Amino acid sequence: MIDLHCHILPGIDDGAKTIDDSLDMASMAVKQGVTHILCTPHHNNGKYDNPASQVISQVAALQKELDQRNIPLVLYEGQEVRISGDIVEQIQMGDILFADLTNRYILIEFPSNDIPAYTEQLFFRLLELGHIPVIVHPERNSKFIEDPNRLLPFLEMGVLTQMTAPSYVGIFGKQIERTAKKMVAHNMVYMVASDAHNIEKRGFFMEKAFKAIAKDRSVEQVAAMQQMAKDILNGDDVQRPEFKEIKIKRFGFL
Repeated sequence: MIDLHCHILPGIDDGAKTIDDSLDMASMAVKQGVTHILCTPHHNNGKYDNPASQVISQVAALQKELDQRNIPLVLYEGQEVRISGDIVEQIQMGDILFADLTNRYILIEFPSNDIPAYTEQLFFRLLELGHIPVIVHPERNSKFIEDPNRLLPFLEMGVLTQMTAPSYVGIFGKQIERTAKKMVAHNMVYMVASDAHNIEKRGFFMEKAFKAIAKDRSVEQVAAMQQMAKDILNGDDVQRPEFKEIKIKRFGFL
């Protein structure tokens, strides 16, 4: 199992604080069947800055610790990049890490309560340059919770989406759980990642989420989600599912 979003690197953002925390997270991941993790510390979010060179060295150091302890987990370098108007310039300066080595897929985080007005223009520019944005945890953004159909213009552009596993199983509350399930049912979120920060409240939950999706939807949808994660990590073409608009019922309720 591949986890494309994880804050396992120690001491550089709000994820693992110490190397021992990182090792505990690694052990938990392996127990859930995770074999490969894309390390994605926050970057350029106003509090944390983790440019490419720093993340690369941190991943190498943690991989060495895992290997010495025979923990069967392979780490890759990445970032959770906060959306901003200067992302293209950051890419040109070499500060941005993609989910793959061909610089094709970039994980983009929105503010939790906003969809910036320049988002569509920025995404068009990234796509023109051959970079495909992956919107992380849209089910936790208040604007998408209010109206999940706000995702549709981005999906129509060819942007990808990544749901957080704990969202689907209620860890972040009923409202986010309902939103996550609506998005999965309408193929608005294409894959699942942990966004794990620790082994307590912000753990992996991937095994639990995939079992729930298989029960609610199908094992085929789970397999497609897992295949997309693999394709993104490899920089390959992805097979996008056919997304559907969520129909608004009477009295304005989704």
